Amino acid sequence: MTNFILTVPVKFTKDGKEQTTYRRVGAVFENTKTATGETFLSIKLDFPVAVTELVAFQSKPKDGEGGDDHP
Repeated sequence: MTNFILTVPVKFTKDGKEQTTYRRVGAVFENTKTATGETFLSIKLDFPVAVTELVAFQSKPKDGEGGDDHP
């Protein structure tokens, strides 16, 4: 089962340059229906979110596991 960290992009200006940071708001879990094998996503929010854009990154590996990092 793959899971992703769900974030909200937050843009800000620092030293005259626009930058983006990503604030965690929940998680996305990839699941498979046992009867059909169909893949679906479950989204779990940490708290109610009122935003227009959400971004999901693969979660960081736990100790001893491999994987790519996200911003």
